[in-house]
Amino acid sequence: MSRTQTEEQQYDVQLRNAQGDGGGVGEYLLHRAKPHLPPWLAGVGTGLASLPAHYFWNGEAGVTAGLTLASVALTGLTWWAGRNTTQQRRLHSAVTVAAASTWFTAASIAGPSAGPLGELFFIGAPALALSWNIRQILRRNVDGGGSADGGFLEKVGLAKTQVVRSEVGPNKASFDLQLPRGELTSSDVSKNLERIAGALDVPKTAVRMMESADSASRVTLTVVPLDLLKNTVPCPGPSHPGGSIADPVVVGIYEDGTEAVIYFPGDPKNARNAAHFLVMGMTGSGKSEGGLTALAEVLTRRDVIVWASDPAKAEQTLGPLLPALDWAALDMASTKAMVEALRAAIPVRTAWLAKYGYKQWEPACAEVQADGSPGMPYLIGWFEEAAKTIREIDDDVFTGIAQEARSAGVSLVVSMQRASGNQVSTDTRASLGSSWCHGVRTEGDARFALDDDVLDAGAAPHVWKDKKPGYSYLVANGVPETFWATPLRDYLSGTDYLTWVVLAFADTRAAIDPVTAGAAARTVDRAFTARPRHPLPGTTDEPETTVHDGYDPDEDDDLDEQEYDGRTLAVVDEDDEGEGEFVDPEEELPEVEHLVEFAQRPPDVPQVKLTAAQARAAMEDILEEFEDEGLDMVGPADFMAHCDRHGRSRSWVSGQVAAFVMAGRLAETNEVGRYRIVPYRVAA
Repeated sequence: MSRTQTEEQQYDVQLRNAQGDGGGVGEYLLHRAKPHLPPWLAGVGTGLASLPAHYFWNGEAGVTAGLTLASVALTGLTWWAGRNTTQQRRLHSAVTVAAASTWFTAASIAGPSAGPLGELFFIGAPALALSWNIRQILRRNVDGGGSADGGFLEKVGLAKTQVVRSEVGPNKASFDLQLPRGELTSSDVSKNLERIAGALDVPKTAVRMMESADSASRVTLTVVPLDLLKNTVPCPGPSHPGGSIADPVVVGIYEDGTEAVIYFPGDPKNARNAAHFLVMGMTGSGKSEGGLTALAEVLTRRDVIVWASDPAKAEQTLGPLLPALDWAALDMASTKAMVEALRAAIPVRTAWLAKYGYKQWEPACAEVQADGSPGMPYLIGWFEEAAKTIREIDDDVFTGIAQEARSAGVSLVVSMQRASGNQVSTDTRASLGSSWCHGVRTEGDARFALDDDVLDAGAAPHVWKDKKPGYSYLVANGVPETFWATPLRDYLSGTDYLTWVVLAFADTRAAIDPVTAGAAARTVDRAFTARPRHPLPGTTDEPETTVHDGYDPDEDDDLDEQEYDGRTLAVVDEDDEGEGEFVDPEEELPEVEHLVEFAQRPPDVPQVKLTAAQARAAMEDILEEFEDEGLDMVGPADFMAHCDRHGRSRSWVSGQVAAFVMAGRLAETNEVGRYRIVPYRVAA
C-alpha cells in the first residue's frame, strides 16, 4: 500500500517545523527522496561493478559466453516471476533487466568506456531510473487521480478509489476507502463485495463493508480471511449471576473474540429503548439452541419473569427450563390465554409505572416501593414456533403487543423459521425492531429479518443455510452498527448447564407481581391461576390427595386407598362386613317390631351472599383463624369447608389462595398444594 494522504500532511507539518527551527530541511528532503533512490542506486552500482569485471575478465572467451547466457537467463527469470503482476509491470521489469544485463556484459568484455558504452550508460541508466520513479509516483497518486493499491481496486471495479487508512490484525484487516466523489458510492462497493472476496480468495461472508456516518463517499472495508467460529463454543456460564435484567445478556461471541450481547429493558441514560426481537432461522440453523442460551442467561437474573410458549414442540425445546418459567404454555389453548393475558397486563403495568413516577421500567421498579407496595419485575414474553400461533389466532396477534409493551416493562420475542408476509404481517415485523437471524434458505428469506443496508454491508445468512448451526447476525438496540454485519457464534448450552441454572438460581429469580398476576387472572381466570407449575429437578410432583368427606383412611380400617385418575380415593372394603355370613337377597324382610321417630330436620340456614371485597376480607379472617389455631401449613382443601358460607365457588377460593401466595401471605413448599403461612409482619 502507498503512503496515505494523512502522512503527506504530516510531512508538510514536519517541513514547516524544520523551517521554523532554521535547520533539518536537508533531513526532511532526504526522507522524502528515499522512496525514489533504489533505481538510481542500482544504476550507479551497475556502472561501478563493470570496472573490476573488465579488469579480471578482459579477453576471457569463456566468461564472455557465461555472461551472455546469464544475461538471457536473468531476463527470462524476470519475465517468469512477473506472471502474477500486471502486464505493464512485467514488461517494464523485463526490459530493465535486459538492458542492464546487456550493457554490463559488453562493459565487462570491452570496457565501460569502449565505443558508445559510456554514452549509453549516462543516458540509459538515468532514463530507466526515472521511468521507475514516474511509475512509482503514478502508483502513489499524490494528486488523487488513481488507485493506491497497485491496481487491485481497479481490478474489482473500484477504479480511482484511495486507501486512506489501513489497520491489520492477526486475522482481520480494515481499510478506509475514499471513493471518487460523484463517480462511485457505497452501493457500488456493496455490489462488488463478492468480486473482492473472489480476488482475495476468501468466502463471501469474510468481506464486509461499513458506510461512514460522516461522508457518503467513504466506506470501511473489513476482511477476515480465516473462520474462527467453526468450532462449537460452549457457554462459559452466567455473565451477571444474580444481577439485573438491565445488564447485558451474553448470547455468543463474534469472530474477533468480542462477546455478543443483547439488551431487553431500555436505558434512558444511553438513549436506548426497550427491545423486541424477531428470532429467525431455518430448521437446523441452531435458532432454538441460541434461544435457550439467551433464556438461561435471563433466568439467572433477580428482577425478571418469563412467560414462554411453544405450541408446536411442547416440552421438546423448553423442557429443561420449564421449572424456572413463571408460565409455560405448551398447547394452543394456553398460548391463546397467554396472549390475552399479556395484552391485559400492558395497561395495568403502564399505570403502575406512571403511579410511581417511572417513565419506563428500570431496576428500581422491581424493589419494594416507598409506600410498601411490592415491586414489579420485568416481563419477557417468549413465543417459540410463533408461526403456528399466528396461524391459529391472527397474523396481527403480536402487533398491538409489540407497539405498546415497551412502555410497560415488557419485551416480546417471536421465534420462527421464516417471517414471510404469509406468516407474519409487515406491521408486526416493523414493530419488533430487533433481529437475531440464523441461517436461512435464500437471500429473500434473509430480507424478512435483516434490513437492506445490513445485507449490502456483507451479511449473508443464506450462505450458511443449515450447514453452520449457531452462526447468526444480531441487529438490535445497544449493538454497535459495526457489528450488525459481523457473524457471531451462539454459545451452546447443554442440558446439564440448563438444569444447573434452574436449580442454582431458584431462590434468586423473582416471583410475579400482584399487578400483572391480577390482570392475567381477571382476563383468563384459571388458565392463569391453575397454570401448570413444573417441579425442580430432583423433586417429586405429588398430586393433591382428595378424601371422601367424613372419612379418614388412616383411622378407619374399613377403608382402602385406591388411585383413580391421579387422585387417592377412599373406598369401603366390602369383605370386612359380615365376614363369613351369607344373606339371601330374595328373603322377605322381618316384621317391624319397634317404630323409632327421628327429630325433625332443622330449617336451612339462609346463605349470605357476600360481595367480592367482603369475601376476600372473610378469607383473611379464616387465614388468621388458622394462625390462631397454630396451623403453619394449609392448602385449598382447608378452605373448602367455608365455600358455602362465602357464597363462592371452589375455583374462586383457589384463586384467593393464589392471591395470598402472590401477596406473600402464603409461601410455596416442596409439597404440591400445601403452603406455609407467612405472618403479616414478615409478608410486609
